[in-house]
Amino acid sequence: MPIFINLDLLLVKRKMSLTELSERVGITMSNLSILKQGKAKAIRFSTLEAICRELECQPGDILEYKE
Repeated sequence: MPIFINLDLLLVKRKMSLTELSERVGITMSNLSILKQGKAKAIRFSTLEAICRELECQPGDILEYKE
């Protein structure tokens, strides 16, 4: 899939663990892990919004299209 998830990079930049993000946004660790690994087939806008709010970023910082 040509859409890549840059969640790892943002977590490192924000010095935040996946566990901490999970607690802050109310999303299970397993769902965040699936997203982080690029195995997710879809993401809800509400989930994307919550992640962006907590990481203080834009959706384009998380999602990247590569050919």
